[in-house]
Amino acid sequence: MQSTHYNDNVFINCPFDSVYQELFNAMVFAVHDCGFIPRCALEEEDASEVRIDKIYNIIAGCRYGIHDISRTELDEDSGFPRFNMPLELGIFLGAKKFGIEEQKRKKCLILDTQRYRYQQFISDIAGQDIQEHKNTPKEIVTVIRNWLRNASGRQNIPAGSIIWGRYQDFINDLPQTVQECRLTVEELIFNDYTLVVTQWLRTKTSSLS
Repeated sequence: MQSTHYNDNVFINCPFDSVYQELFNAMVFAVHDCGFIPRCALEEEDASEVRIDKIYNIIAGCRYGIHDISRTELDEDSGFPRFNMPLELGIFLGAKKFGIEEQKRKKCLILDTQRYRYQQFISDIAGQDIQEHKNTPKEIVTVIRNWLRNASGRQNIPAGSIIWGRYQDFINDLPQTVQECRLTVEELIFNDYTLVVTQWLRTKTSSLS
C-alpha cells in the first residue's frame, strides 16, 4: 500500500546544527514553495522509537530525497567527522535498489559544496549526478527547484529566481508571521518552521487569487 503523500514527500538529509541553519531554512522553504512536503528526522521526538527505525520509516514514506554530504570536517569535540549523512544516503539508495515497486520510483538529489569534491571521501557514488550549492542559500534554492522540476515533471513550479525573491519576502515578514502563530523566531523547531512557511505561502497565494 502506497504511503500517504508519498509522491509529494521529500526526505531532507543534512546537518541540523546552527552553522547549517541558514541553508536548511532556505531548503525547507524551497521544497514547500515547489509544492512538496519536506520530511526529516527533526519532525518526531519519540523516545520509545530507535532513531534508525525512525529514519527507515521516514525514508520509506518519501519518493524524493535531498542529501547534503558536504559536512566532512572533524567535530571539535570528538575529533571525528559526522557520518550520518552518508549513512542516510546509503539507506535511501538501498531502498530504491531493493525495495518494492513504490520504493524503486525514488529519486534523489545529492549535494556538496563543490561538484566533484565527494570523490575524495565517498568515491563509491561515482557516476551519480552531484550538484553543488557553494554554501549559499540562493544557490541551494535554485538547485533544489531545478531538480524537483525535472524529477517530478510538474510544470507549475515557479522559477528559481521567483522562489528566491519570495524567500526574501518571507524572511522580512518572519517576525510578524511567527507572532501571529504565537511563536518566537528564536524558539522555532522544525514543525513550527514548516507551519509558519505553509501559512505564509497560503496567505500570499490567497492574496494573488
